[in-house]
Amino acid sequence: MNPDVHIAVLVLTMACVTCLLRFLPFLIFRKHTPPYIVYLGKVLPPAIIGMLVVYCLKDVEITAAPFGLPELTALAVVAALQYWKRNSLISILSGTLFYMVLIRIVF
Repeated sequence: MNPDVHIAVLVLTMACVTCLLRFLPFLIFRKHTPPYIVYLGKVLPPAIIGMLVVYCLKDVEITAAPFGLPELTALAVVAALQYWKRNSLISILSGTLFYMVLIRIVF
């Protein structure tokens, strides 16, 4: 099989599976959503964000220079922007940009 055709088939297959997984809950729960699914929808996003924060900060070295200052200041920027704008995309992108500037230019 031609490599280009093979890649196109793989991408098409992945796209179909992704769409199926996205639409499946709507097909299964047509009438009403069970209470445990509603509960998971409320609880899981903050829990996942918390796990990502812990994962991102797990290797921060606070006993050697710069003592975790770039990470903590970027975290403060993300928290402040999230509190102010209530937009996760703006918060995460701005915090990432701020962190990259700090580690490349300042520290």
